[in-house]
Amino acid sequence: MNAKINRILKKKNKTKIVCLTAYSKNIAEIIDYHTDLVLVGDSLASVLYNYNSTRKITLNMMIEHAKSVRQGITKSLMVFDMPYNTYKNKSMALKNAKRVIKETKCDAVKLEGGLKIKKIIQHLIKNKINVLGHLGITPQSVRGKFRSKGKTDIEKRQIMRDAKLLEELGVFAIVLECVETKLAKKITENINVPTIGIGSSVNCDGQILVTDDLIGLTNSKIRFVKKFSNIQNTINKAVKKFKYDVKYKKYPTKKYSY
Repeated sequence: MNAKINRILKKKNKTKIVCLTAYSKNIAEIIDYHTDLVLVGDSLASVLYNYNSTRKITLNMMIEHAKSVRQGITKSLMVFDMPYNTYKNKSMALKNAKRVIKETKCDAVKLEGGLKIKKIIQHLIKNKINVLGHLGITPQSVRGKFRSKGKTDIEKRQIMRDAKLLEELGVFAIVLECVETKLAKKITENINVPTIGIGSSVNCDGQILVTDDLIGLTNSKIRFVKKFSNIQNTINKAVKKFKYDVKYKKYPTKKYSY
């Protein structure tokens, strides 16, 4: 494991881990100063491409965005979200993960699931690929409406078993997406690797959000999304001012001309 992953591990039960997504150098450069982990998420499917499912994003598309993100990161751990159908079996997973790491220089990859992909995660870690786990809502496998996880006894037992399994396999942390509050707390207290929550309460060791959501660039109505800014208003004001200056010949002045 590299030094950045060790720093993440050392934060367990000590200080909260700050994680955000990025799909470009410009955003990565800004958030890198504040984050511990930057995820090149397959959420770019909906955020940037307006697809109705993360399943539609391709490995090639993700890699190109990750190359851009890499240029903006100097401090944070960079994690690549392996897209749908890129880790269907051990050999495919390893081949694609190696390609991703070689081309993007990321530090780790993220895979969705527990027991069902046990052998795949095991194979990656055996081959020295750092893996971030993901349990709870797993968007790549959900069809129809998303709903929170861990409210039934069956789900509670399954998610807890999967969390323990991922820890045993050697993942360095686990994303818990929309996991019921008490269960998220129980998992966090009963495994030795950090949990990173998204809609899974303050009890997790860290939190992650889609950057475009938190700055108000999207119109997300998802319950766990808090808008810390409204960049849409800022952009609107700037464009409105530009329009005015162009229309009334206030731009470009000599200062902005050759």
